[in-house]
Amino acid sequence: MLLTLVWVQLYPTDVVLGYFFGIVESSVRRTLARFLPVLEAAGRATFRWPNRKQGRSLPDILEDCPEVAVIIDSFEQQVQRPKDKEKAKAHYSGKKKQITRKVQVCADWEGYICHLSESVPGPTSDITLLKQSGVLDDLPDDVGTWGDLAYQGMKDLRPAGLAAHPRRKPRGKPRSEEDKAYNKAFAQHRIVVEHGIGRLRHFKALQERFRHELDNHTTIAIAVAGIVNRRHLWRTAA
Repeated sequence: MLLTLVWVQLYPTDVVLGYFFGIVESSVRRTLARFLPVLEAAGRATFRWPNRKQGRSLPDILEDCPEVAVIIDSFEQQVQRPKDKEKAKAHYSGKKKQITRKVQVCADWEGYICHLSESVPGPTSDITLLKQSGVLDDLPDDVGTWGDLAYQGMKDLRPAGLAAHPRRKPRGKPRSEEDKAYNKAFAQHRIVVEHGIGRLRHFKALQERFRHELDNHTTIAIAVAGIVNRRHLWRTAA
């Protein structure tokens, strides 16, 4: 288990990891294959949706938004170019100018990670990934969803009042002071998901170019999320 934790934190090669633990490369691979699914299961066990708390309210400027919500965003990670040209083309992200995989992250108000989606090719749009992930079907009825402008279509997928995103600037018109204040307050609350993603990507296995089978990307992301969530609980308890 220690070897696996060191691997996700520092993401060394099998040769380097084997050197420090005094084992051969094949033993490193067998150990990772054995313990990564264990960490993934432990990570999934930490996922839970927030509960509505009586008496809790948002700033007045956001009073039309739900009191309890998950904040949704995604991140991309560079991966090795697949040998298959069509597969490589499907993974080319115009935004990152790289071959990438994308993972959707849902966090609550305290930055606790509630859910991670399956890993998908990087060019997948955020709103498409939201639909594919099934998050909207799993959410409790009274829990809202917040996202950036990439999730504009989210309001059509949720009951009235349970989805929110920043207000766009009217075409050909200046942005109103009310909209500026709304977007500023919105960003101050939405930043927690960015911090959550930052904690995930503190682990080199989700930061550096991913060198392993793409099918393992989800397993590793969820394993790391479980570690991050437990750290978050320990710190808040302390």
